[in-house]
Amino acid sequence: MSDPVRVLYDTVATAYDEALSSELDTKPLDRALLAGLVDSIGDGPVADLGCGPGQVAAHLRRCGARQVVGIDLSPPMVTTGRARHGDLGFAAGDLRALPLADGVLAGATAFYSIIHLHPDERPVAFREMARVLRPGGQLLIAFHIDAPGIPMGTAHRSENFLGHPVTFDGWFLDPDEVARIAAAAGLVEVAHCVRAPIPDAEYPSRRCYLLLARPA
Repeated sequence: MSDPVRVLYDTVATAYDEALSSELDTKPLDRALLAGLVDSIGDGPVADLGCGPGQVAAHLRRCGARQVVGIDLSPPMVTTGRARHGDLGFAAGDLRALPLADGVLAGATAFYSIIHLHPDERPVAFREMARVLRPGGQLLIAFHIDAPGIPMGTAHRSENFLGHPVTFDGWFLDPDEVARIAAAAGLVEVAHCVRAPIPDAEYPSRRCYLLLARPA
């Protein structure tokens, strides 16, 4: 990811935690998919890639995952996560160069972290995610597809986030294109679903959840 993304999340770490630490309370599909991932991977280690302050990582633990680590580009996000979820592991790291050994994970999640990757960065990130999964390991990713006035396949520039004057791009992605990039990295599609936004609870975008696996 580019430096502006790190600056963005360094800047909003505290506000992000305050605003979104309980976001899964209003997202039953997200909770069900995360529980299904944990059920599928058994007792093996799982990482949340682009974890922010750890709300998804914490839910993975609540679902029964025994070894959970959150990895985020932003050191302040990592610090915030450790302060809120002291029973989880956290580390600073980049999707394009994950600080994990080959084949160490039984599972991984990446909820909305790939939306900041430019097109030429996405294949690198998916190769990294495939590298750290063990054979048979699974990866659950979530991303925005489109929103009112923002078509699929385009980037939307924002100048403010959570009350902070920060400039950043967020990409709205084609699920078929994401699946093709993942396949080129050695990950096969297991399932995907698309849902509408939850009124008055989140940004008004359609979202895709894509479950991938590294072949055994």
